[in-house]
Amino acid sequence: MTRIGIVGAGAAAAAAAYAIDRTTTKRDASDDVSVTVLEKSGGLCGRAATRRRADVTYDYGANYVKSDDERVVDLLTETLESDGLVDVTDPVWTFDSGGEIAEGRDADDHKWTYEAGLTQIAKRLFARTDATIHRNTRVETISRESAAGTWRLEDDAGDRWGPFDALLLNPPAPQTADLLRSAEWDADPDVRRRLADAAEAVPYRTIWTGVFHYPFELDVPYYALVNTDKEHEIGWIGREECKPGHIPDGESLLVVQANHEWSVDRYDDDPDATLEALAELTADLLGDERLLEPDWTDHQGWRYALPEDGVALEPVRAAEDAGLYCLGDWVAGEGRLHAALRNGLETGERIAENVSN
Repeated sequence: MTRIGIVGAGAAAAAAAYAIDRTTTKRDASDDVSVTVLEKSGGLCGRAATRRRADVTYDYGANYVKSDDERVVDLLTETLESDGLVDVTDPVWTFDSGGEIAEGRDADDHKWTYEAGLTQIAKRLFARTDATIHRNTRVETISRESAAGTWRLEDDAGDRWGPFDALLLNPPAPQTADLLRSAEWDADPDVRRRLADAAEAVPYRTIWTGVFHYPFELDVPYYALVNTDKEHEIGWIGREECKPGHIPDGESLLVVQANHEWSVDRYDDDPDATLEALAELTADLLGDERLLEPDWTDHQGWRYALPEDGVALEPVRAAEDAGLYCLGDWVAGEGRLHAALRNGLETGERIAENVSN
């Protein structure tokens, strides 16, 4: 039995688990592989996150999946069940630091989500596998048993997991670097140091997100607005009512993502005050004073929202010789959901081939 452990249940991890299962099944070896996933939160799919309130559904992290990768397109439209898969057809417009709104950015061929939200991606991928998922389990320490060539994990409750013949790390690069720095892995100190340094060097954008619900419809011709010069306090405004099945008729819900600097400055401030300030910026940008008074709100801080660059791949590949794999959008080098999914598929296939040799 080949035992595989995965830290984090993000989109890349789900894609990797699926690829491992599919590849081993083709070799009639699926019974010889076990996959255990430890996820710190109560949900799946990482920043591709969905919440529900009564009959309202909203994606409050990643907004949608772009059709920029052929493998991912095939995965969503042909391989996985496509029931509930929806396309946002309204365009994305732009605005500048002065708040000037203009037509102009609708380059995405498709903007996919699900009626039940983006978390469906991980749920449907994991459902195709025999992976065992343990939620609300935060990994604190990873250790390498050099003599056996295996890995173990310890969570914040002191429980130990493993041994694993291969270990996949799916957290954002800074959190992966922290795990590597504290790892009990002395046999390959140079490999561990170089991988930790490489992960730590990946720059990230912090995003503080406000969610604003209104009991009326907005009469505007776009799905979303994106700031092109990154000089406005707001980076993105998305209208969830443009996603079929998300918002009841006659209502609106705005997902407002502040820019990096604004988010960092206010990350630990009182959420109610931050929401009020973000609502004022939104009302001013859209020229609609009604937006100052939502009937309910929600929020989420994403400290490590988007990698601004990719990781140096040589240290990543070197660690794979010891059975340690890093995966996610920061490994793919692009902070996009389709990039994370592609990276997960490729990493899972590589692991399946490696453990069979």
